[in-house]
Amino acid sequence: MNKTVLVFDLDDTLYKEIDFLKSAYKEISNLIASVTPVSSSIIYNQMFSFYENDLNAFEEILKYYKLEKFSALDLVQIYRNHEPSISLTKDIQELLTRLKKHTYKIGLITDGRSVQQRSKLKALNLLDYFDDIIISEEFGSEKPSSLNFEYYVNKYGADFKYFYVGDNTKKDFIAPNQLGWTSVCLKDVGQNIHNQDFDISEEQKPKHLIESLESVETLVLYGSLS
Repeated sequence: MNKTVLVFDLDDTLYKEIDFLKSAYKEISNLIASVTPVSSSIIYNQMFSFYENDLNAFEEILKYYKLEKFSALDLVQIYRNHEPSISLTKDIQELLTRLKKHTYKIGLITDGRSVQQRSKLKALNLLDYFDDIIISEEFGSEKPSSLNFEYYVNKYGADFKYFYVGDNTKKDFIAPNQLGWTSVCLKDVGQNIHNQDFDISEEQKPKHLIESLESVETLVLYGSLS
């Protein structure tokens, strides 16, 4: 029996979270366009410009068009609860299929609200890949809590090799490092929602930094990147 339990993060690891943001902005832009004489594409570009300039896109777009019909909270709810137009790349689909054959179990640990994260998983057609899914709102704790990771050890036992693949250097790797897991960080290529910072404490640092998810297969099969 294969002795590997492989656990992934979701956002900016298996897909780019910026795609979810763009999907939500398009839906919000369509809504605003329905009550203004401006096209949804112009509104979308304005919202994305606000985002790129580190402004609150929801508040700014309502202010710009002097809209009192909606509140910023209304737009946030659309952002969180819309059905996202996002997809998994073919390469990642094929990689996960291979990894599922080479590992005992594949799991997910992701922070976020249940509806939002599950709508992403559904849109990405990821649900069938995972044996266990831990979403912080459902589970009752979020990273860097070790509870989310201990779930796997408690379920499958201490005799397995545990891997965690994520991207957030502030919180993703503290717990797996403490538990003796192999922590793996997917390097940001300039698209991540949260910037990566490697000027961090030793407990936060991943054991491996990879350029692409394909390297996970090498780590799982051979135990190293070389």
